Amino acid sequence: MYSKELTKGTLLPIILKLISESDKMYGYEITQKVKEITKGKIDISEGALYPILHKLEADGILETEKVFLGKRVRKYYQITASGKLAIDEITAELNDFISTLQLIFNSKTMKL
Repeated sequence: MYSKELTKGTLLPIILKLISESDKMYGYEITQKVKEITKGKIDISEGALYPILHKLEADGILETEKVFLGKRVRKYYQITASGKLAIDEITAELNDFISTLQLIFNSKTMKL
């Protein structure tokens, strides 16, 4: 499993990517899908997930739908129209950042 410090800056794009590829997702489903895809290398805690989801909802990137399951309520998140533009920007920024990191880690460092 990767350290929380290493994954912290990538949680928002990961969450947006997963939700954008689904019609809608609920919180626990997101955490389990990340665990499944990464074979347990990335574990998103509820304490990290829900503040991000709430911020994305407040920013108009996500909208929610409440579904009643017996006595429980499940809150599904889905991407808004304006959220789709934000995902493209965030994905482009993350891909550029990864390319920049590769410049550092895949090259020999120059001695001055």
